[in-house]
Amino acid sequence: MAERDHPHGEGASTALAEPAWDIARIFPGQGFWSEQEYLDLPTNHLVEFSDGQIEVLPMPSPAHQRIVRYLFRLFSAFVDTRALGEVLFAPLPVRLRAGQFREPDLVFLAAAHRDKDRAKYWAGADLVVEVVSNDNRAHDLETKREEYARAGIPEYWIVDPLNGEITVLTLAGDTYREHGRFGAGSEATSVLLPGLAVPVAGVFAAAEGE
Repeated sequence: MAERDHPHGEGASTALAEPAWDIARIFPGQGFWSEQEYLDLPTNHLVEFSDGQIEVLPMPSPAHQRIVRYLFRLFSAFVDTRALGEVLFAPLPVRLRAGQFREPDLVFLAAAHRDKDRAKYWAGADLVVEVVSNDNRAHDLETKREEYARAGIPEYWIVDPLNGEITVLTLAGDTYREHGRFGAGSEATSVLLPGLAVPVAGVFAAAEGE
């Protein structure tokens, strides 16, 4: 393998583009991570944690982030003016149960539940929003739908740029039922936050920077 001069010393060399594999030895093996080791993990990637395993998520695209920014502004303005609680965005670990954390794109915690606000994570949420990634559609459409329902999160919004739709799910027992599937020309509404109306066309126009 080719070598090159090391920038920190004349004559020193290192294998070109060879990852520092040995650094992985300082971390636990898959299946043996603890919650605290996950929370202490230094990384510039979005990382989730489920039953001892680390799941590295695809980095969001600019279009994805523009949608999240647009939604955050609408949700935050609605919540803040009514002193209903707090809206935040990823990266923010949300603990669904013992041994599982997820990183919703947008998350709302009601003022009455401020005791769930911990130093490094939120111990639950009242509403979560996920913008579907085409790299792993099933993660948001199926896996997280089941996980958020089991965690007792009252409302889950699925924003799907591919289909141009926003699906709002509300908790009924331990599963979600569909409050509404909203397309272009309509406004997505909330059960948990009555009066909140999100123009669907505006959401997907935001993806293009409009």
